[in-house]
Amino acid sequence: MRAYCALFFLLFVTVPAYSVDAERLRLIVSTDIGGTDPDDLQSMVHLLLYADTFDIEGLISSPFGPGRKKHILNIISLYEKDYPFLSAHSNQYPTPATLREITKQGETELAPFQGYRNRTEGSQWIIKRARVKDPRPLHLLVWGGLEDLAQALHDAPDILPKLRVYYIGGPNKKWSPDAYHYIATHHPKLWLIESNATYRGWFVGGNQEGEWGNKAFVSTHIAGHCALGNYFTSLLDGTMKMGDTPSVARLLNGNPEDPSQPSWGGEYVRAWPRPYRVFKGFTTEKDTIEEFGIAEIVLPLGETGIPQAQQNVSATMHIENQALVGFVDNNNLRFRFSPKAARPFLYTIKSTDLTLNGKTGVLTAIPTNPEAASIPAINLPHWWVDNPTTVYSEGPHIGAKTVSRWRKAYLNDFAKRLQRCQTPSVTTPPLENLQ
Repeated sequence: MRAYCALFFLLFVTVPAYSVDAERLRLIVSTDIGGTDPDDLQSMVHLLLYADTFDIEGLISSPFGPGRKKHILNIISLYEKDYPFLSAHSNQYPTPATLREITKQGETELAPFQGYRNRTEGSQWIIKRARVKDPRPLHLLVWGGLEDLAQALHDAPDILPKLRVYYIGGPNKKWSPDAYHYIATHHPKLWLIESNATYRGWFVGGNQEGEWGNKAFVSTHIAGHCALGNYFTSLLDGTMKMGDTPSVARLLNGNPEDPSQPSWGGEYVRAWPRPYRVFKGFTTEKDTIEEFGIAEIVLPLGETGIPQAQQNVSATMHIENQALVGFVDNNNLRFRFSPKAARPFLYTIKSTDLTLNGKTGVLTAIPTNPEAASIPAINLPHWWVDNPTTVYSEGPHIGAKTVSRWRKAYLNDFAKRLQRCQTPSVTTPPLENLQ
C-alpha cells in the first residue's frame, strides 16, 4: 500500500520536464465552430492569443451542424481589433489577412457508410500543406468531424507519415462513426491521439477554488480584455468550457512526439484494438459495446426480393439526438453508432420498409476496462487513447485527471496571455516555464 501511495504521489506532483524548444510547430485546426457547441468559439479565442507560438497553416470549418467558414472569419475580425495590442508584444503574430487567406471551408455533410464522400476545399488544403517540402511534421488538431481528414487520406494516402493528429473524440466521434471507422480500418498506421474523455479535464476537476472556477476565471481574468476577451465572456453564459483547447495546450507544454509523457493536454497510452462489434438484428439491453466504440447494427429488409426494390428503401435510426442514415447492402440495412457515455441507448427505426418501420431496440454502452491498455494493438503502432487506469479518472471521465491536475498552471498562463489584450508592451514577457 505504501508503494502504491508513493507511486500515486509521483504521478500527480511530477511536473513535465519537457518544454517546446525554439523550433516552431506547424499547425492546422479543423473545427465545427459555430455548430452545436460554442466551446469551439472559446477555444479559437485561446488559439489566436497564442498564435505567435505556432506556424498556423490552416483553419478549416468541418462542421456536422450549422457552423461555416464565416464563423472563423468573424473571430478573425475580433482578432484584427486586438492585433495592434498583440503585435506590440510579439512580431510573430500572423496578420489578420494571413489568417483569412488560410481559412477554408470543409465538408458540411456527414460521411456516408464508406467513410468519405467528395474532396473539399478543406481536405485539399490538408493535402497541399502536408506535401510542402518542410522537414517538420504537420500537426492537425480535429475539434469536430473527421470527414475532411478521412477524405484527405483517401485522396492522398502518401501524406499519412507527415501528420500528427490530435482528435477530440467522444461526442464528436458519435457524429463521425463512418469516417472514424474508415480511418481506423484503412489507415491504422496514422499517428493519432484519440481523446474521448481526457480533454474533459480542462473544465472538470482540478483546482476550481476561487478565481480558478469555470465561471470565476472568466469574470476575473477574461472579461474586459479587449475584443477577444469580451467575446469569450459572452459565450456559454460567461462559463469557461474550451473543450478543444487541450489539443493546443499539449503543444504549449508537453512533448509533441511522445503522447505518453505528461502535458497540459493530457497523457495517453497505446491504443488497444479499437472496440467494434457487429450485431445482427435488433439489440437488447444485454447487448453491449465499450463506450466510444463503434457498433454496427445489421437489420434484414422485408420480403422485397427484387434488387430494384431494395434500392428504393430508405431508413433512419433515431438514437439520442441523431438520425443515422441506413446503408442498403445485400438485402440488409446497416447503421453505425458510437456511444459517447456508458449507459443504455434506446433507438427507433423509421423506414419505408414497413417490416422495420417503428421498431425499437436498446444497446448498452459499458465502461472501459481499466486493464484494456495492457495489450496494445500491434496494427496501431502510433495510435494513442485515454489512459483507462482508475487513478487518472475524473468521475466517469477516463484520463481526465492527466489534464485537470495542471489546471492552475495552464489557466495562470492563459491569464498572463490575456493581459496582452490590455496593456501593450514593446517586449514579449516569457511564458511561465514549468520546471
